[in-house]
Amino acid sequence: MKSRPSASKVKPRAKTTSRKAATKSKSAPRARAKSSASKAAPVKLLAGGNPQIAKGDGDAPVQAYIAAMPGWKRDIGRKLDLLIARCVPGVRKAVKWNSPLYGVEGQGWFLGVHCLTKYVKVAFFRGALLRPLPPGESKNQDTRYVDIHEGEFDEAQMAAWVKQAAKLPGWVQ
Repeated sequence: MKSRPSASKVKPRAKTTSRKAATKSKSAPRARAKSSASKAAPVKLLAGGNPQIAKGDGDAPVQAYIAAMPGWKRDIGRKLDLLIARCVPGVRKAVKWNSPLYGVEGQGWFLGVHCLTKYVKVAFFRGALLRPLPPGESKNQDTRYVDIHEGEFDEAQMAAWVKQAAKLPGWVQ
Protein backbone atom coordinates (compact mmCIF):
# COMPACT_ATOMS: atom_id res chain seq x y z
CA MET A 1 0.00 0.00 0.00
CA LYS A 2 1.33 3.37 -1.00
CA SER A 3 1.45 6.02 1.64
CA ARG A 4 0.08 9.40 0.89
CA PRO A 5 2.41 12.36 1.23
CA SER A 6 1.86 14.49 4.30
CA ALA A 7 -0.12 17.67 3.92
CA SER A 8 2.98 19.83 4.38
CA LYS A 9 4.60 18.27 1.30
CA VAL A 10 1.62 18.77 -1.00
CA LYS A 11 2.03 21.73 -3.35
CA PRO A 12 -1.12 23.70 -4.05
CA ARG A 13 -2.19 23.60 -7.67
CA ALA A 14 -1.48 26.70 -9.65
CA LYS A 15 -4.41 28.57 -11.10
CA THR A 16 -4.83 28.01 -14.79
CA THR A 17 -4.93 31.63 -15.88
CA SER A 18 -2.74 32.81 -18.68
CA ARG A 19 0.28 34.98 -18.03
CA LYS A 20 -1.30 37.80 -20.07
CA ALA A 21 -4.46 37.77 -17.97
CA ALA A 22 -2.44 37.75 -14.76
CA THR A 23 -0.39 40.71 -15.93
CA LYS A 24 -3.53 42.67 -16.77
CA SER A 25 -5.13 42.08 -13.40
CA LYS A 26 -1.96 43.06 -11.55
CA SER A 27 -1.34 46.23 -13.56
CA ALA A 28 -4.93 47.44 -13.68
CA PRO A 29 -5.03 48.72 -10.08
CA ARG A 30 -1.74 50.56 -10.59
CA ALA A 31 -3.00 52.23 -13.73
CA ARG A 32 -6.11 53.39 -11.92
CA ALA A 33 -4.09 54.68 -8.99
CA LYS A 34 -1.79 56.67 -11.26
CA SER A 35 -4.61 58.27 -13.20
CA SER A 36 -6.48 59.34 -10.06
CA ALA A 37 -3.28 60.66 -8.45
CA SER A 38 -2.46 62.76 -11.49
CA LYS A 39 -5.75 64.62 -11.22
CA ALA A 40 -5.52 67.37 -8.60
CA ALA A 41 -8.39 67.33 -6.15
CA PRO A 42 -10.42 70.54 -6.19
CA VAL A 43 -9.65 72.91 -3.35
CA LYS A 44 -12.37 73.11 -0.74
CA LEU A 45 -13.69 76.59 -0.04
CA LEU A 46 -14.43 77.25 3.61
CA ALA A 47 -17.02 79.68 4.98
CA GLY A 48 -16.90 82.96 3.11
CA GLY A 49 -15.02 81.44 0.18
CA ASN A 50 -11.66 81.11 1.94
CA PRO A 51 -9.59 78.36 0.24
CA GLN A 52 -8.53 75.44 2.44
CA ILE A 53 -4.83 75.07 1.63
CA ALA A 54 -2.41 72.85 3.52
CA LYS A 55 0.03 74.84 5.60
CA GLY A 56 3.49 75.21 4.15
CA ASP A 57 6.43 77.55 3.76
CA GLY A 58 7.48 79.24 0.53
CA ASP A 59 5.90 80.64 -2.58
CA ALA A 60 4.18 77.42 -3.79
CA PRO A 61 1.48 77.20 -1.07
CA VAL A 62 0.79 80.94 -1.39
CA GLN A 63 0.37 80.59 -5.16
CA ALA A 64 -1.95 77.58 -4.60
CA TYR A 65 -4.04 79.72 -2.23
CA ILE A 66 -4.22 82.59 -4.74
CA ALA A 67 -5.15 80.21 -7.59
CA ALA A 68 -8.01 78.86 -5.44
CA MET A 69 -9.41 82.28 -4.49
CA PRO A 70 -12.88 82.60 -6.04
CA GLY A 71 -13.71 85.09 -8.81
CA TRP A 72 -12.47 88.69 -8.62
CA LYS A 73 -10.70 87.95 -5.33
CA ARG A 74 -8.08 85.93 -7.27
CA ASP A 75 -7.07 89.11 -9.12
CA ILE A 76 -6.76 90.97 -5.80
CA GLY A 77 -4.64 88.11 -4.44
CA ARG A 78 -2.31 88.28 -7.47
CA LYS A 79 -2.03 92.08 -7.23
CA LEU A 80 -1.26 91.90 -3.51
CA ASP A 81 1.33 89.16 -3.95
CA LEU A 82 3.12 91.02 -6.75
CA LEU A 83 2.98 94.32 -4.86
CA ILE A 84 4.41 92.76 -1.68
CA ALA A 85 7.20 90.98 -3.60
CA ARG A 86 8.06 94.26 -5.39
CA CYS A 87 8.04 96.35 -2.18
CA VAL A 88 9.88 93.80 -0.01
CA PRO A 89 12.64 92.03 -1.94
CA GLY A 90 13.29 88.56 -0.51
CA VAL A 91 9.93 88.52 1.32
CA ARG A 92 9.24 85.30 3.22
CA LYS A 93 5.95 83.58 2.37
CA ALA A 94 3.89 80.83 3.98
CA VAL A 95 0.33 79.56 4.37
CA LYS A 96 -0.79 78.97 7.95
CA TRP A 97 -4.34 78.75 9.29
CA ASN A 98 -5.67 78.87 5.69
CA SER A 99 -4.18 82.32 5.13
CA PRO A 100 -1.08 83.50 3.27
CA LEU A 101 1.42 85.25 5.52
CA TYR A 102 4.25 87.55 4.47
CA GLY A 103 7.30 88.32 6.58
CA VAL A 104 10.94 89.23 6.80
CA GLU A 105 13.45 86.58 7.86
CA GLY A 106 14.42 87.15 11.49
CA GLN A 107 11.68 89.76 12.06
CA GLY A 108 8.48 87.70 11.88
CA TRP A 109 5.26 88.09 9.90
CA PHE A 110 4.05 91.60 9.05
CA LEU A 111 0.95 90.85 6.92
CA GLY A 112 -1.75 88.21 6.40
CA VAL A 113 -4.47 87.79 3.76
CA HIS A 114 -7.87 86.14 4.19
CA CYS A 115 -10.84 85.68 1.82
CA LEU A 116 -14.30 86.51 3.07
CA THR A 117 -17.67 86.48 1.31
CA LYS A 118 -17.66 90.07 0.02
CA TYR A 119 -14.05 91.20 0.41
CA VAL A 120 -10.41 90.26 0.91
CA LYS A 121 -9.10 91.15 4.36
CA VAL A 122 -5.48 92.27 4.72
CA ALA A 123 -4.18 92.19 8.29
CA PHE A 124 -1.18 94.30 9.29
CA PHE A 125 0.02 92.70 12.50
CA ARG A 126 1.70 95.93 13.68
CA GLY A 127 -0.78 98.14 11.86
CA ALA A 128 -1.32 100.51 14.78
CA LEU A 129 2.13 101.93 13.97
CA LEU A 130 1.38 102.60 10.29
CA ARG A 131 0.59 106.06 8.92
CA PRO A 132 -2.04 106.77 7.89
CA LEU A 133 -3.67 104.26 10.18
CA PRO A 134 -5.36 101.39 8.27
CA PRO A 135 -9.14 101.73 8.79
CA GLY A 136 -10.13 98.38 10.32
CA GLU A 137 -9.83 97.86 14.07
CA SER A 138 -9.03 94.57 15.79
CA LYS A 139 -9.47 93.05 19.22
CA ASN A 140 -5.67 93.11 19.31
CA GLN A 141 -4.57 96.72 19.78
CA ASP A 142 -1.51 96.28 17.49
CA THR A 143 -3.37 94.78 14.50
CA ARG A 144 -5.21 96.83 11.89
CA TYR A 145 -7.17 95.65 8.84
CA VAL A 146 -7.92 96.78 5.31
CA ASP A 147 -10.99 95.25 3.64
CA ILE A 148 -10.63 95.25 -0.15
CA HIS A 149 -13.97 95.07 -1.97
CA GLU A 150 -14.35 94.47 -5.69
CA GLY A 151 -12.97 97.44 -7.65
CA GLU A 152 -11.52 99.19 -4.56
CA PHE A 153 -7.80 98.28 -4.63
CA ASP A 154 -5.69 101.36 -3.82
CA GLU A 155 -2.26 100.19 -4.98
CA ALA A 156 -0.33 103.31 -3.92
CA GLN A 157 -1.70 103.30 -0.36
CA MET A 158 -1.23 99.53 -0.01
CA ALA A 159 2.40 99.84 -1.21
CA ALA A 160 3.07 102.56 1.39
CA TRP A 161 1.63 100.39 4.19
CA VAL A 162 3.53 97.28 3.03
CA LYS A 163 6.86 99.16 2.98
CA GLN A 164 6.24 100.55 6.47
CA ALA A 165 5.05 97.23 7.89
CA ALA A 166 8.06 95.31 6.55
CA LYS A 167 10.42 97.58 8.50
CA LEU A 168 8.70 96.90 11.83
CA PRO A 169 9.26 93.89 14.07
CA GLY A 170 6.61 91.39 13.04
CA TRP A 171 4.46 88.78 14.67
CA VAL A 172 6.44 85.72 15.69
CA GLN A 173 4.52 82.53 16.25
